[in-house]
Order: sequence, then structure tokens, then C-alpha cells
Amino acid sequence: MKQKHFIDSHKGVTSVFVLLLMALYDHWDSPTSWIYFALHGGYGVMWVLKSATFPDKQWEQSCGIGYGVYILAGLSLYWITPWLIISKGIEAPAWALGLIVTIYALGVFFHFASDMQKHISLQLKPGLITDGLWARNRNPNYFGELLIYASFGLLAMEWMWVPLLVLSLFMVIIWIPNMLKKDRSLSRYPEFEDYKANSKLIIPYLI
Repeated sequence: MKQKHFIDSHKGVTSVFVLLLMALYDHWDSPTSWIYFALHGGYGVMWVLKSATFPDKQWEQSCGIGYGVYILAGLSLYWITPWLIISKGIEAPAWALGLIVTIYALGVFFHFASDMQKHISLQLKPGLITDGLWARNRNPNYFGELLIYASFGLLAMEWMWVPLLVLSLFMVIIWIPNMLKKDRSLSRYPEFEDYKANSKLIIPYLI
């Protein structure tokens, strides 16, 4: 099996998991829970569609059942957020819902648009991508995912520190090492040093 089979399966059933939590806690009349269902569930569907239409080669690698279970266990840490929201009856104020949906929408744009640009660019002309969403950010797809998962975590309100801590751990343990590994791989291109000097690792104009 490939890594993507485990990743896609987990992300694809997130909406089902949220509905099961709502049924377990009889929490059907919560606007915040339904907003979470729409955001995270919708993201899961978009991820599966992306994987089917413009897949990331990184997740095409083969892996055993043991590593696949490790992937599922790690991704399940993201399910702490809906459990907190639903089990504790958390309700976000209207202004927070508006802000969070805006952050999520920006994240979806950066994540999926940059992955699509990468997929098409490498098909037409393999090599270093230094234009479009990649002009000032060497990892706009990760930046988009950061905004997406941050929006999920912010919905937990006073408990947001828990999912944001999980997100920080993913960044330190998985995301940043992957980004630095990619930088080392791209350093084989003569123009990479100039590109690196004029772009940020993940957050435009900041980091």
C-alpha cells in the first residue's frame, strides 16, 4: 500500500467522525460544531479529490501496515479538536466564527492552488518553481495547511491551546524537517541560492 491510502482514508472519514461525536453527545443544535463539520469535513473531501486528480509524489511512496497505522495514529491527534468542541459544548461567538472561516478560506486557497500550480508546472517544465504562489514562499502549500489547521484549533476557543500545541508539534517534528530536506534537494539547481535569498521558508515576508 501507499502512504496516501492511509492519509486519504483518515482525512476522508473526518466528517463521519464528527457526526458520530455529535450523535454520542447529542449535540445537534450547536452552530460551532456544524461549522467545524463543514470546515474539517470539507477539507477532507477536497484532500481526497486532490489526491485523485493532482497527487503529491511525496505520499505515493509504498509503506507497510505498521507505518500506515503510525500515520493514522498521528493524524488522529487532529481529532482532539472536535472532541473538545463537542464534549465540552464550546460555542464560538459570531465574530470569531467569521474570522476563523476567513482564515480557513485563505488556507484552502494557498494549499490547493499552490499544489495545483506545482503539479502543472512540473508536468510542463520540470525544475525549480519560482513564480506565482511560489515566488516569495518556498512552501505555500504548507503555509495554507498551517492556516487550515489553525482555523480548526481556534474553534476550540478557551481550549485552543491544545490543538495549537498539536499543530506546533507536527510543524517541529514533520513539516519543518520536510521543508529543510526539500531545500537541500533543490540546492542542486544553480538558481536556488538566489531564490532562497528572496523567499521565505513558510510564512510570506516573515519566516
